[in-house]
Amino acid sequence: MTGPLVVQSDRTLLLEVDHEQAEECRLAIAPFAELERAPEHIHTYRLTPLGLWNARAAGHDAEQVVDVLLQFSRYPVPSALLVDIADTMDRYGRLRIEKDPVHNLVLVSTDRAVLTEVTRSAKVKGMLGPRIDDETVAVHPSERGHLKQTLLKLGWPAEDLAGYVDGEAHAIELDQDGWELRPYQAQAADGFWAGGSGVVVLPCGAGKTIVGAAAMAKASATTLILVTNTVSARQWRDELIRRTSLTADEIGEYSGARKEIRPVTIATYQVITTKRNGIHPHLELFEARDWGLVIYDEVHLLPAPVFRMTADLQARRRLGLTATLVREDGHEGDVFSLIGPKRFDAPWKDIEAQGWIAPADCVEVRVSLAEDERMTYAMAEPDVRYRLAASAESKMAVVEDLVRRHEGVPRLVIGQYVDQLDELAARLDAPVIKGETTTRQREKLYQAFREGEIDLLVVSKVANFSVDLPSAQVAIQVSGAFGSRQEEAQRLGRLLRPQEGKSARFYAVVSRDTVDAEFAQHRQRFLAEQGYSYRIIDAEDVPAEPGA
Repeated sequence: MTGPLVVQSDRTLLLEVDHEQAEECRLAIAPFAELERAPEHIHTYRLTPLGLWNARAAGHDAEQVVDVLLQFSRYPVPSALLVDIADTMDRYGRLRIEKDPVHNLVLVSTDRAVLTEVTRSAKVKGMLGPRIDDETVAVHPSERGHLKQTLLKLGWPAEDLAGYVDGEAHAIELDQDGWELRPYQAQAADGFWAGGSGVVVLPCGAGKTIVGAAAMAKASATTLILVTNTVSARQWRDELIRRTSLTADEIGEYSGARKEIRPVTIATYQVITTKRNGIHPHLELFEARDWGLVIYDEVHLLPAPVFRMTADLQARRRLGLTATLVREDGHEGDVFSLIGPKRFDAPWKDIEAQGWIAPADCVEVRVSLAEDERMTYAMAEPDVRYRLAASAESKMAVVEDLVRRHEGVPRLVIGQYVDQLDELAARLDAPVIKGETTTRQREKLYQAFREGEIDLLVVSKVANFSVDLPSAQVAIQVSGAFGSRQEEAQRLGRLLRPQEGKSARFYAVVSRDTVDAEFAQHRQRFLAEQGYSYRIIDAEDVPAEPGA
């Protein structure tokens, strides 16, 4: 039997999905290859420098990568590509940032030519001090983060071995009364701590908050936690009180509603990035205490002003938590440079197989637009076509039908456009959560959903991030953010909690022959990347029962 993989000299990998070794191959290439396209039969991956450097930082070497390609490739692997992989991975760590007793911080390389090349670059001018010897140059401590960003862009990612300050000590212990860390959670916390900074990639529902708590217990220091919204901040607080030795008095909330600075402070990205008179006054929170640990929840959403402040925090331990390293703005390199490389990544299907998250069935439901809708779409300007397709009236009956078919099961209807969601909520006689819904009302509705008092919620993108709805079993997505892969990670994650052996169902209702269907390919790519099957069916052929 020939292998399932075709390795091409342009750094693309073609994986035959129906091959008997396809799943084994997908898991083997996942640490270093990024999925680009995922149609039905052939998935296309790409080898990128950042992907190879992340693999290198996570402990994979070029020999392992080459062995995987040789093992699964159907045809001989281009020898030039194998050399290129080895050379690319060898670039990581050729430059090192280290502590020095005399000069405080230095850039070191045993490759004098590389050190000479980067020191002569105009882009690093002002970041470096005097040349100490052939292999060492002084670094201005305040430029540690900016230097790493610049070196990455020059193609020479530096390994940061300069260590971290301990920060202000504060006793934090895990309170494992009646529960214990899952094996992958312990591995994730250990992987982060061994590296000192970096990113842990885990699916929603896999307990990223617990990994954060475990990291806090290892640090036993004051901690600043950055989250997406106030609801998330309060869920973090409640979980920390439940899972650790921390009391409510030790945890402060720094949001639009409150400005508390405590040994553990949970702040929202929104308040941190608020501008007044052209400045960000709340960025001072980063210096408000001698933080021993900074945690970035949903690190793929990190706003630019926080990146800038993080560049000045390189002496502090930093932990990024996310379900996907994909950033729609293309700033994955800044996450790598400033938060740190990937330290742990557990494939969703692996955690599902262990029973920690529910299996998911992902179905795209194709809807044919009415003739008048098709004409309106055809005559519209390109910049409004997605909204017309995504919020088409023809979708409404399909959504109502899906909701009815899953009667009695906890369901979420998720969308992008408020007027569309208001209409659906009225038709379905269901509560709606959107941007203007107060935090108090959101929390009340989420709690009622968790406790089974209501089994249907209509939610906008405000519910995408860091909202814990473990009882959800069916999600119906009627419109999304232009097929965002990061959004898909969050929306699917709303369902991936174990439900006594029951599987979750994720529907995406898509308008046929429009840009809505084109953007759906991004969703398909993400789901395939995580190992989930993705079926496309006509609206007339929706199965009647969950799991059918």
